[in-house]
Amino acid sequence: MIGGQATRVMIDGRILQLSGEDLINFLNTIAADDIKKIEIISNPPAQYEAAGNGGLINIIYKKGRRNAWKNSSTISYNQSAYGFTTLRNNFSYNKNKIQFTLSGNASKGFVRSEEKSDAFFPNSIWKVDTDTRIKKNNYSVRSLLDFELNKNISIGIQYLGNFDIPNSIANGSTQFINNTNTLDSLLFTKSLRDDKIISHLYNAHVIAQLDTTGKKLSFDFDYFDYDNNFEINDIVNTFLSDNEFIGINQATNNFSQQAVDNYSFKLDMEHPLKFAQVSYGSKLSFITTINDLKNFNTISGTAIFNNNLSNKFKYEENVQAVYINASKKLNEQWSFQAGLRMEHTKTKGFSKTLNQTNSNNYIKWFPSFYTSYQKNDNHNFSFNYGRGINRPIFRDLNPFRSYLNSNVYSEGNPFIQPSFTDRFSLSHNYKGKLITRLYFSQTNNGFGTLFSAEPKNNIQAIIRRNYFSASYFSISESINFNDLSWWKSQNYISFSRQSTNLDKDLNAKAQNGWQYYFSSNNTFPITKNTKLQLNFWYASANKALLFNIGEIYSFNLGLRQNLLNKNLQLSIFINDIFDTASLSHLESTINGVTTIYGQNYSSRYIRFSLNYNFGNKKIDVKNRDFGNDDERNRAN
Repeated sequence: MIGGQATRVMIDGRILQLSGEDLINFLNTIAADDIKKIEIISNPPAQYEAAGNGGLINIIYKKGRRNAWKNSSTISYNQSAYGFTTLRNNFSYNKNKIQFTLSGNASKGFVRSEEKSDAFFPNSIWKVDTDTRIKKNNYSVRSLLDFELNKNISIGIQYLGNFDIPNSIANGSTQFINNTNTLDSLLFTKSLRDDKIISHLYNAHVIAQLDTTGKKLSFDFDYFDYDNNFEINDIVNTFLSDNEFIGINQATNNFSQQAVDNYSFKLDMEHPLKFAQVSYGSKLSFITTINDLKNFNTISGTAIFNNNLSNKFKYEENVQAVYINASKKLNEQWSFQAGLRMEHTKTKGFSKTLNQTNSNNYIKWFPSFYTSYQKNDNHNFSFNYGRGINRPIFRDLNPFRSYLNSNVYSEGNPFIQPSFTDRFSLSHNYKGKLITRLYFSQTNNGFGTLFSAEPKNNIQAIIRRNYFSASYFSISESINFNDLSWWKSQNYISFSRQSTNLDKDLNAKAQNGWQYYFSSNNTFPITKNTKLQLNFWYASANKALLFNIGEIYSFNLGLRQNLLNKNLQLSIFINDIFDTASLSHLESTINGVTTIYGQNYSSRYIRFSLNYNFGNKKIDVKNRDFGNDDERNRAN
């Protein structure tokens, strides 16, 4: 949402513990007619975890009547290079003291992923092309039950299960071009991968209204269990430029087992006082991650264990947090909010293979401040400041090394440290139609993915590490237009610049430059029951960190038809009509070797969907967050 930072989603003020495909699947179950408004919270207050630097998106439901129920069923089909089908069902029940939700999703089919990479060594050029066919085979279920014991106390439980069993076939080619610009040799790679990913999230909560002054105490217990087991079989064959077979470059069989266990306890208190509205609380989180990686050489036809490419790694993390937050409305014009969060983090990583232990023990403070000045009904000015932490996802901590061929590999890094970002924002809001915003952030100890190279050995590596500090500045304007009955438009334009300092031991040059971004979302009600949607966005070429990034843009077109008193919706949506939304040019130079990378994950597609609602569409069922949102996001 802000400067490429991670953004989290809330439903009615509660964090949604989903990311990636799980998040998309859940959001697709929400009908637009059920949404009252969407809030953007660029600087979350202290009661939220400090992890994540991109702010929050809060989706607020319309409030309906009690003693009612609703069911929504959807089937959709996506067609790109391949196709897949998705089924969704969401049932909500709200009667007397019971609120219940049960939803399920299933996706089956295929998607295509294309990747290209050109590496320019001093005496040669490598051109790598990979085409992957991925089988989608995903099932998920979510249930929530809340019960009011009496007018002051309510209890509830929530469960989210995800069962993902994909597999993929990747075919790759590598061309080696010598210094006379002549094709020297080729590598052809075939990779078969089978995954089995199972995760369970459990939440139990109690909410107690302590008195009539507004004191409220809430307690949450969360448990997250994640298991990812996969097997990869690779074979790489070498050919001369005339396609004469030379021999097998490499053949391997890799087995990986990743297990993540996380449990957390959270206590929150809302305590109105005469001088301010005060809230305070604490959270304890315990994480254990185990990676067991085994590599076998299969060139001879017999699997031979390779200890050098195998590893067993255990990572433990304990975060203890306390916070206090206070808000005060001085008068009709001025309001303030200030908070402070403290997080004590202990980590321990142990590599059994290397017999090496790395530990961290640190305390960090995360202040936040917000003030608003309502000059009159038309003009509002606000300023906010906040500090956040960005921890690596568990996948980046996995030391598993996967080879594309004997000269190219990708690996994680168990020793990545978190980054910290300070954010400042000043904005002016005119009638909700024109919103002007100045934003600045400073990130220290930043980490990410690098295309590294060793020109002497002709080795290319995709690695993860801490390597930069960066400042980011932007000025933006939001323009909302809804004065005409036949046209509603939401537009956004921004100009931004990122300035980067790289670690001295990284043999690369920082890339600093400006970028402009524009988006326009337009709705045209053709009839009372027919709507046309036309969206466009454009991101200019820019320089950031150590990358030169090419321009990307997208045209999207949608049409929705309501039938049966809006109980039945038929829709068609075309995403990225001109196939220009994928990252086609990501250029970096490290150790004198320039790498240009591009990818396309079926960005252009057409989707047909049918949705049917029955029951009472205005039912009001609460949504409850899981308390280990950050930990689950890091596992995906």
